[in-house]
Amino acid sequence: SVGPDGIKLSADEGQTWSETLPAPFGQNPVKEPASCYLQWAPDGSLVMVFLNLSDYKFDWDEVAGEPRPTSHLEMYAVRSADGGRTWGAPTILFDGYNANFFGFIRLKSGRLVASAEHLLTQPGRWGVCSFISDDSGQTWRRSNIIDLGGHGHHDGATEPTLAELSDGRVLMLIRTNLDRFWQAISEDGGRYWREIRPTALDASSSPGHLVRLHSGRLLFVWNRLNPENGPCAARQAPGAASEVAASWFREELSAAFSEDDGRSWSRPVVIARQAGGHISYPHIFERRPGEIWISAGFAFLKGWENPAPLRLKTEETSLRAAVDKR
Repeated sequence: SVGPDGIKLSADEGQTWSETLPAPFGQNPVKEPASCYLQWAPDGSLVMVFLNLSDYKFDWDEVAGEPRPTSHLEMYAVRSADGGRTWGAPTILFDGYNANFFGFIRLKSGRLVASAEHLLTQPGRWGVCSFISDDSGQTWRRSNIIDLGGHGHHDGATEPTLAELSDGRVLMLIRTNLDRFWQAISEDGGRYWREIRPTALDASSSPGHLVRLHSGRLLFVWNRLNPENGPCAARQAPGAASEVAASWFREELSAAFSEDDGRSWSRPVVIARQAGGHISYPHIFERRPGEIWISAGFAFLKGWENPAPLRLKTEETSLRAAVDKR
């Protein structure tokens, strides 16, 4: 478990926790979910990639439709050689303003790959990319920026999530305001992204989380474009957030599997519903092969009020059976 002051360890599946092991680098996943991740490196070190929220500032000029130069939220990486008890000096990965990301994975080759979301200008919008490390997080290289256009403080390509495919390629799924996720494929382990196209996964303007399970299946959890039953969700008109109308429906979380590396997906099944409320920013954790934990970074009974935390524990076989009934 990662908090603003450091990390805690649990040996009993979260029933009890150790004292906080100090690591106060500005990370704060309590305040901003999907802003901090841990990964074990091939050399046994623990690597944390995070946004430094200690002194960030988002300063958007509504008239110009541009971020002001004072906007800043840097992305960092830091290593621990003793399981999180002590840490080295953080390394900056990306300056400027960066936002939530849903991917930090270790490939079969041992390479570490982290996704990133970066604020672009002229016009103001978001683009996504990745960082790779082949020396257990000591040094990093950035990929090309994936730019889908757009104009607005929530427009463009945002909140990317990653998974390695069976043939070693890497799949990135990207949040957009275009009623569906877009995808990018890297043929070289996240170094470059040269195959970019829309997917068949309809979606509201909200992030999803993608993981490759021990079984080899891909599992994706996200907010769909519209409710499962009933009328279409209300759309937000073009404005400062986005130059196109977009659905912001976040009352249901759905799950789907892919058996063929993302070429096709099962019919989605709703796994959590908060009518009139808000449930989004999912996180998937396969605790052991076939045992899946799913949580939501944001979950409220009404709008953004009255927190109602979501913590699900299920079996892959059970979730797959529910999907097969669709």
